[in-house]
Amino acid sequence: MSEVIDTYWSFRSPYSYLATPGLLELREDYDIEIALRIVLPLAVRAPEKVFDPDNLKPMLYIVMDSQRRAEYLGIPFKFPARPDPIVQDWKTLTVPAEQPYIYRLCKLGVEAQRRGKGLEVAAVISRLIMGGTENWHEGDHLANAVASTGLDLAELDAAIDQGDHLAEIEQNQLALEAAGHWGVPTMVVRNEPFFGQDRIDTLRWRLDQYGLKR
Repeated sequence: MSEVIDTYWSFRSPYSYLATPGLLELREDYDIEIALRIVLPLAVRAPEKVFDPDNLKPMLYIVMDSQRRAEYLGIPFKFPARPDPIVQDWKTLTVPAEQPYIYRLCKLGVEAQRRGKGLEVAAVISRLIMGGTENWHEGDHLANAVASTGLDLAELDAAIDQGDHLAEIEQNQLALEAAGHWGVPTMVVRNEPFFGQDRIDTLRWRLDQYGLKR
């Protein structure tokens, strides 16, 4: 049986997006299963950790560093996306209760994971959103992206319409906290958390120690 790596991931996190190619490579190189655990972005579940209008340094650093990291990795990147998956006032950093995009995206990720394509769907949708496709939510952008993984967007939407996906997302958030972290991406193997897209190499080192290389 493959080693399971619980991977806590968000559709608004630039670092989750930047980690995804490395996670796909990790899965090819090791006898592992990436169990994608979708969580809501910090802007919704815990805005005080990053989005403090009296202290803009964390947010400004993330914006700068994620752009730099994307250039280093050669990954197309535009942040914030247009539209941003989170509706947020960038002057006050407030997040209104009405959110037309993020809940659907998160539930789609949960449903895709249930169908065995969580990481694949996360990869193509996040590349669509953060890779620079404007108006990614319109037309057939999402449908075509999802279709490239072998799934059907209309079927996913039908499944999440009356499903318990938000409850699973809440459970994922509690599990992330229990694992010892709050941010994403966080990869957890044998109760050991690895936080950040720049910790994939460290995770590789640990998997080598476990003798899991294919």
